[in-house]
Amino acid sequence: MAYTIENHDGILTFTIDRPHIRNAVNEQVMVGLEELAVRAREQDIRFVIITATGEQAFCSGGDLSVFHELKTEQQAWPMLNRMGEALYRIKTIPVPVIALINGMAVGGGCEIATACDYRLVKSHAKCGFIQGTLAITSGWGGGTYLFETIKHDAALKMLADSRAYSSAELLDNGWATAIVEDDLDIDRFLASMNRILPSVHRAYKAMAIRKWQETNLKQRVDQEIEECARLWAQDEHHQAVDRFLNKSKK
Repeated sequence: MAYTIENHDGILTFTIDRPHIRNAVNEQVMVGLEELAVRAREQDIRFVIITATGEQAFCSGGDLSVFHELKTEQQAWPMLNRMGEALYRIKTIPVPVIALINGMAVGGGCEIATACDYRLVKSHAKCGFIQGTLAITSGWGGGTYLFETIKHDAALKMLADSRAYSSAELLDNGWATAIVEDDLDIDRFLASMNRILPSVHRAYKAMAIRKWQETNLKQRVDQEIEECARLWAQDEHHQAVDRFLNKSKK
């Protein structure tokens, strides 16, 4: 199984479990995220946590060994749209969603984390929207969510830099909610939230969701996906992925 979903004391935890490939997203992980979005609405929970196995990677993005087989816009769009739908469903879960970033989160992994309400980042983790190095944009809604998360200039810079940021940089630009060193730091963060009734958290999350609906967030995400699918089909993208895969084999 490429993921686990567990409910302990009202905390629903989704864990990507593909450490051998830096917790990259494949179809099984996509199924898991879809399941998470459903269970989070059906169960009586306080929070959702998204994390991954190990200390090396939260998520390295899409599994290129699988997705590089998609060559045309028509082939790429269903995958991009499916993940975009799953992440929008996760972003609009009616309780707070927390990304516990245990290691590297790049490309689509950074998009998953950005879709969450809070990002607790281990001090050694590096995160970034590196899609530009593959001649594409973010394609699961992450770029759109980034502009909802941090200041415009910081968001545009992070996207355009196409590199991994250190935890200190992420705290400075507002992407990271907090830097955590160990389980005690995480427990303290959750304890402060647990002092407030779940109904209050739900009410505040509903305010955010109403704002996103009024500003056509879903429509903007769909446009991001369409643009990524168009760029995906270009020769520049396939050549960049080939170079990356060949470099990784050395």
